[in-house]
Amino acid sequence: MSVWMDEGLRRRALAGPGIQIDPTFAYYRNRTAESIASEIELAGFCCVHYFVVNEHVVDASLIEAFRQRGIPVWAMVIGNGTFSTERYPEEWPSWQMKLLKETNDGFRRLSPFSEGYVRWKKAAMARLVSDYPFDGIEIAEPYFPEWGGIERGVYGDVGPLAEAAFLAEHGVRMPDFENPESERYYAKDPVTYRKWVDFRVEAVNGFIGEMINGKGGVREARPDIMVATWSLAINAGTESVERLRDDQGLDAPSMIEHARPDIHYLQTHWPDWTRGDLPGDYAKEYKPFVDHIRSLHPRIPLGIQADVGSARHMIKGGDWLSAFSQTAFGLGYSAWTAYEYHTGGYMYEAKPAPMRVERLSASEVRLTFNKRIEINPALADESFTIRRDERASKPGWDSVEVDGNRILLTSRQLPVTAFELELSGIRDTPERWLFPEKPANTVAAGTRVTVPGAWRG
Repeated sequence: MSVWMDEGLRRRALAGPGIQIDPTFAYYRNRTAESIASEIELAGFCCVHYFVVNEHVVDASLIEAFRQRGIPVWAMVIGNGTFSTERYPEEWPSWQMKLLKETNDGFRRLSPFSEGYVRWKKAAMARLVSDYPFDGIEIAEPYFPEWGGIERGVYGDVGPLAEAAFLAEHGVRMPDFENPESERYYAKDPVTYRKWVDFRVEAVNGFIGEMINGKGGVREARPDIMVATWSLAINAGTESVERLRDDQGLDAPSMIEHARPDIHYLQTHWPDWTRGDLPGDYAKEYKPFVDHIRSLHPRIPLGIQADVGSARHMIKGGDWLSAFSQTAFGLGYSAWTAYEYHTGGYMYEAKPAPMRVERLSASEVRLTFNKRIEINPALADESFTIRRDERASKPGWDSVEVDGNRILLTSRQLPVTAFELELSGIRDTPERWLFPEKPANTVAAGTRVTVPGAWRG
């Protein structure tokens, strides 16, 4: 597949505000792709990062709906594991990492030292970009677990796959991370431990490089596609860059060297994004990571990613997101994105508001709102009042159809000339939010829109 992409689309993919979406959430289900794309477009985002939970389950119509609006779409795949093993080969359990302790968190961590996983993942990614018209591809979370992992026990890969690969490359056994009395305990043998750290960095970068540039990989399948690489950033003191290299195998400059991306993203690490008091200008604390990259890659565009609502206590509203955006662009980032669109505080705070009014025919009017909405069709006459010269009338609606953030009103009694439509009782959809206990918002009292006159040929 070759996806036609004009220069305007390319610029929007590499610069400006973007947003991550995961279409498996309830907020996106049971509505058309056109309604989702219209909502994102009206929110002002210039590109979309489509979270591909499973490479075999992708909504092609949604990709096309965005692209038809001039919104390029990145395929964002997870590198170090999966939330869904649907349609994985039977041998996938043999691909798993071993951690110091089991997490049982629903995420299957897969090892870059597994030749079977690397072959399968590369083929899956090549097929993904061949079968679907994505404008870009990015491997998020390609690293090893975890920040402070040795102390917390969430550290890997320390299984037989990693052990065999390290022995084959260095001729010595990998360090011991559990028994302080062992001669191989990592803190007692700094020479072997430094080899181990470098070995893990090479594994992360080699995995990404193979996915993107290897034989049968992404660029062979789609030479035209854009590529983004991702690494973590954290505000944890002067040794943050070195600690991420040690703990998680991350070295952004060498990753960029291996993958040769069009843009590199700094992903906000969980100790930062989970903070309820995280200020909107926190990106300025990531200067050490930017400087580290710029020392070897002074011209590559950089993006930064935030989280706006994955946990109740750290939901970020519209004002926070504006401050984050201004800070990011003020610091020289080319782009930013956030996880995940419908989880931001604006979803819980903002009232439904009509953003676009279209007269589709003499008898049809379509209203497009800033967010997903619901009404009771049986009460449509109470929700929509025609006003002309301050005189109110109820036309009698033949049908009222709700599609996500859009309402299609049909009546054979609509005025031919322009008129005002007053709205009431239209609510948003808390039952489809990540935290559905939040109260519903209703369209502001007295909201009116102007409906154009019906065109006559």
